[in-house]
Amino acid sequence: MTLRSALPFWMSLALVPLAVLAALRGGWWWALMPACAWYLVTALDALLGLNTDNPNPDTPTAQLRWHRAITVIWGPVQAAVLFWAIWYATRAPHLGGWETLGLFFGLGVMSGTIGMVYAHELLHQKPAWERALGDLLLAMTLYSHFRTEHLLVHHAWVATPRDAVSARYNEGFFRYFARVLADCPRSAWRAETRLLARAGRPWWDRRNPFWRYGALQGAMLALAAGLGGWLGVALFVFQAFVAVWQLELTNYVEHYGLTRRHLGGGRYEHVLPRHSWNAGHRASNWLLINLQRHSDHHYKPDRRFPLLQTYGADQAPQLPQGYPAMTFVAMVPPLWRRRMNPRVRAWRRQFYPDIADWGPYNRGENPVPRKAL
Repeated sequence: MTLRSALPFWMSLALVPLAVLAALRGGWWWALMPACAWYLVTALDALLGLNTDNPNPDTPTAQLRWHRAITVIWGPVQAAVLFWAIWYATRAPHLGGWETLGLFFGLGVMSGTIGMVYAHELLHQKPAWERALGDLLLAMTLYSHFRTEHLLVHHAWVATPRDAVSARYNEGFFRYFARVLADCPRSAWRAETRLLARAGRPWWDRRNPFWRYGALQGAMLALAAGLGGWLGVALFVFQAFVAVWQLELTNYVEHYGLTRRHLGGGRYEHVLPRHSWNAGHRASNWLLINLQRHSDHHYKPDRRFPLLQTYGADQAPQLPQGYPAMTFVAMVPPLWRRRMNPRVRAWRRQFYPDIADWGPYNRGENPVPRKAL
């Protein structure tokens, strides 16, 4: 693959000068960051349409250097912009309170829409240095447990009641958001301590990655404090919250209402392409480095983003718009249900016509055979 084919995936760098302009100019310049990430990309999706081409999945990693490069450089770029903004905004007399909040709202959109998506890509790779870059990006949003929760819990239990981030049918986003903020750190902790216990080690063993998570997040908060005092810490935490909100909006959309068949005894069918919502929209896949080819990601989690495959509607459910547009709809639960519930019901009829009672699945429960009651 060539530099030319990789360049569209570098569109995320457009947010960097917008962030600098927002800090230097003040006013409403901060609004250009979410406008670019959400509305401009959605408009480009409408203009450019779908991309249904599948690359050769056996392409050697060495030929992906220009695609990989954007995920590698983004961590230092994001850190430079974020911590410079903390230093600058806490000293700039021309930035009022709402202008400063707007700036860090925009930076949170950048950290969530770009940084956390890139962290997700890096955490799935085998080289330890790439996973370390992913850890640094997650620490910038105070969400380091996502590494454990995503790799050990989500990929194992996606589209089942045991996966907190698989949104239930009819569950509104705000209820979902409160639930995952409470459940995911606990499920990640349980997953790591179970691994340690199997190896005969206690939870306080140095191999528990939560010590690393805490140290990285503490270092980020200390740096924010050193550059901007308590105000710097508050602004850092605010952008982290916005980033997490962006991430969990995406998680909400990716699997809403989709469930794997329960086989009894706590067992489920294998993950199939049908268990993720997909979107083939060209521009949003550039911005999100093919995250919307989500079914193939669950099939081959370590497959690098340029090689992810797309599926037709006969194999995987399709969203009417890309993730940026659909996450906006998700923030209005009645509108979301009106738009998506009929699609979930159609998905059930298409892939599971033999299941008559979806009640337990709707409630996020395992159906219990009558003879076991």
